[in-house]
Amino acid sequence: MNKTTIIIPILLLHLFNTALAQDTTLNTKFPVTGTFKGTYIQNQASVESPKKGVLQVMIMHRFGRISDGLYDLFGLDNATIRLGFDYGITDKLAIGIGRSSYEKTYDASFKYRIFTQQSDNSMPLTTSLYAGLAYVTLHYPEKPYYDGKYRTNYFTQLLIARKFGSFFSLQLTPSWIHYNLVPEADDKNDVFAVGLGGRFRISKRVSFNTEYTYLLPDQVNSTQVYNSFSAGFDIETGGHVFQFVFSNSQGLVPTSFISQTAYQWRDGDIYFGFNLSRVFQLKKKKTVPSGY
Repeated sequence: MNKTTIIIPILLLHLFNTALAQDTTLNTKFPVTGTFKGTYIQNQASVESPKKGVLQVMIMHRFGRISDGLYDLFGLDNATIRLGFDYGITDKLAIGIGRSSYEKTYDASFKYRIFTQQSDNSMPLTTSLYAGLAYVTLHYPEKPYYDGKYRTNYFTQLLIARKFGSFFSLQLTPSWIHYNLVPEADDKNDVFAVGLGGRFRISKRVSFNTEYTYLLPDQVNSTQVYNSFSAGFDIETGGHVFQFVFSNSQGLVPTSFISQTAYQWRDGDIYFGFNLSRVFQLKKKKTVPSGY
């Protein structure tokens, strides 16, 4: 295990604790909103979800690796894409479905907000439960036993976030993934990881986002995998949130990018891409107090 793998999570956790201790409280109490501008930080899901009666259409697109060079126009000749739909059942509960070209994967999920950060720190964190499944439909003629049971994988994540004023938000994401089938006996069916993500506001509509997912050691042993690291920018334009993404992960759902990232940044194996979301108000909008 290299030193960077250990140091980055420790530094981010220290930053989280320091900022939490130094944050000042406000005299008035209201729910804190806009911890993140989108429902994703980059690849990681954020604590945000569509409000009641809101349908979000999400397109996640990753080109090939920049290291592929000029022949593939630095990855632009290749692409992985996910089309997703998320709908707010209530202001706290949202459901979603999606389809990714990576291993021709279908996914279904729900996100439930357990706690909402309050301006007076009576509740210092926003916490959501995010869980779902992914079903791989890619043909494997050499694996006739690879049926529906083995093609289905599950994920559960606890999204714990705090907004520190108007310019900085941080999220901690403990994650559990279960694979019904793994490549080798040395690989674990249950995989655990911890993600950290942050948002740094640059202007009213632009922010810098970054995230890192630390995969606990000795879980995936049959192949070489690396921790997922992504960085990019959010641009908010009315009903759209446009995200530029640079990542060493090609997969677009937790079951793929957390434990199947096969490349690393230092070799130039970076996937450039974007997330684009558009929301549609399908039911009458409810007015709620706004946060800071």
